Amino acid sequence: MKLPHYELARSRRDFIARAGAGFGSLALTHLLSRQGLLAAKTPASTSLPLPHHGKGKAKSVIFLFMEGGPSHLDSFDPKPLLNQLAGQPLPASFKRPLTAMGEQDSPLLGEKRVWKQFGQAGTWVSDWLPHTQKIVDDICVIRSCRQDGLNHVGSVCQMNTGSILAGRPSLGAWTVYGLGSENENLPAFVVMTDNESQPFNGTRNWGTGFMPSTYQGTRFRFGDEPVADLNNPNGVSRERQRKRIDFINQLNRSHAAPRAFHSDLEARINSFELAYRMQAEIPLAVNIDEEPQYIKDLYGVGGAKTDAVAKNCLLARRMVERGVRFVQVFCGTGSKWDAHSGIEKNHTDRFAESDQPVAALVMDLKQRGLLDETLVIWGGEFGRTPMSEKGDGRDHNPWGFTMWMAGGGVKGGQVLGSTDELGLYAVEDPQHVHDLHSTILYALGLDARELIYMNHGTEENPVINQGKPYMKVFG
Repeated sequence: MKLPHYELARSRRDFIARAGAGFGSLALTHLLSRQGLLAAKTPASTSLPLPHHGKGKAKSVIFLFMEGGPSHLDSFDPKPLLNQLAGQPLPASFKRPLTAMGEQDSPLLGEKRVWKQFGQAGTWVSDWLPHTQKIVDDICVIRSCRQDGLNHVGSVCQMNTGSILAGRPSLGAWTVYGLGSENENLPAFVVMTDNESQPFNGTRNWGTGFMPSTYQGTRFRFGDEPVADLNNPNGVSRERQRKRIDFINQLNRSHAAPRAFHSDLEARINSFELAYRMQAEIPLAVNIDEEPQYIKDLYGVGGAKTDAVAKNCLLARRMVERGVRFVQVFCGTGSKWDAHSGIEKNHTDRFAESDQPVAALVMDLKQRGLLDETLVIWGGEFGRTPMSEKGDGRDHNPWGFTMWMAGGGVKGGQVLGSTDELGLYAVEDPQHVHDLHSTILYALGLDARELIYMNHGTEENPVINQGKPYMKVFG
């Protein structure tokens, strides 16, 4: 006679959890069935999406993150008055910003750019972006972005997670939580950097905060081998590797069973499975050598200044066409856009590295019919002030700066919002980070306030119950 199997509680916490779950599940089942969520995915899975909230056209996102804060005043937001008042203090009519060491009283710094209008909308673009000038009819420039952080730590954190304080899930993690993955053999969320440095806040930029770790981003290594150890050791067949992974996972699941509150354990199991599947698909996905030469030339692969960003942008395209949901490409990793001094040289170098690859990415996606279903975002954590710093640089400006979006249902050839006549504050249609995140998720068919994760009894969402989509972006 086979005896029934009883799994003994291993602690008082475990006993209470098991005893209470039976009654709670009755109410939970009723509530979920009323909302049509009964068949939704479990937090540990990324293979099935949550129900869509809207009719977003985008299936994936590529976020081109210019870390350090590019100057909107020298790229997309010309201010003639700035040159007229150069060398003078900020006019008394302007509210004094909270800058460091009394820099609010520093003289205004003129800009040396040559500006021209391009495209059907007559979008102003400076001579620092000769390649972006060619794609203005595909991009929507938003000149009225703003956020709460004054320094890089808080500002990079907020642009990636919605909060200046660490501990919340990244936008990429929320996206994967809401939509799942389209390719089980590749990470759903990929992160790339253009050098070996860590961005400010490191892995928190693509982390999951209070959500299960399985939604976190996978960082590709800088260099010619984005993913290490793809090949099995000599003498280890794929079948043997499969048996090894199965045995390890069996041990891990046995260990994880009484520790369901540790999501890292389930994430570790998933990572072993993903790594095994990646061994078959990743080598092809990251092999840009198979790209025709004219595509490499378009991006600037092999260029003295463009090579690193070009390879990452080309990889980003290869990722989304294979179903990767969210790709973040850090340009100027390690806050290299941070031009407190010598902005002319700093930004000349940064745009020389990134302008061609970024424009090529939009062109390439468009010619392949992928732009309509891929939302491309360009921008940093903030802009730069019209006041000078150290004589020839600009300080941080979170009060008004520029970002642009393309594809994914966005109407190109638009310039939306504005800053004041010196480019210090957003004055027309100010768009907080929460608004920007709401807009990005809307393009993906998700309502940011309805994308809910229960955290210790609290309903959490990506925008902390703030912000709304900027509908003008979609025409």
